[in-house]
Amino acid sequence: MSEYIEIDAEVGDDGLIVFETNLPLAAEGQAERYDSPAALDEGSPVAQALSVVPGIAALTISGGRMILTAAADADWHAVIAEVTAALKEFFL
Repeated sequence: MSEYIEIDAEVGDDGLIVFETNLPLAAEGQAERYDSPAALDEGSPVAQALSVVPGIAALTISGGRMILTAAADADWHAVIAEVTAALKEFFL
């Protein structure tokens, strides 16, 4: 894929990291839920691309939005940077 992806990330008061993109990350009308890093390995192509990012405890993907729960000991700055890099590489 050669589309340009724009990614905005925001950390909520509840500790969740919300990513908004201009491209669909999941099939329209379908949400994907991954409750563990191991589940990412068996998921959609986007989930598999994110499975290499350390610090993801859970992930929900719907349309162009992802809601990520970081592991308790994860540096959310690093998680955001690595997720952003993985998504950009996926869409290259």
